[in-house]
Amino acid sequence: MQIGDVPSSARRLLLVAAAALIDSEGRVLITQRPLHKALGGLWEFPGGKVEVGEAPEHALVRELKEELDLHVEPDALDPFAFASHAYTDFHLLMPLYVVTRWQGEPKLDPNAAAAMKWVRAEALRAHEMPPADVVLVERLIERSAS
Repeated sequence: MQIGDVPSSARRLLLVAAAALIDSEGRVLITQRPLHKALGGLWEFPGGKVEVGEAPEHALVRELKEELDLHVEPDALDPFAFASHAYTDFHLLMPLYVVTRWQGEPKLDPNAAAAMKWVRAEALRAHEMPPADVVLVERLIERSAS
């Protein structure tokens, strides 16, 4: 443990639900974190924090509507993988759902993300991402190859 590190037992657990939105061409939608936020400028899978008493699926449906103006039915969320990563101040647990069905075209909320783009799974490696998201990239590449 480094000086100043928070012991793992004292880190709060943060539950975040994320989506790998995959279009008809097999591309994945990623968004760029605003520069003024933690990990600003990094690319990530869209999603957000799960509120107390909220199911991850409902949180993700809510976040996709708020951040991208997409309507996603809960039964369109296919549980795919999860990441567990210890950041300095908290421990992140992030289920990732594959989503191939939604209504609407993604419209970026500038308060939620600085940019968005569709990329092939293999191209995800070329984008700097938070450590928790990086773990999920290899799984998506394996999925796209099969």
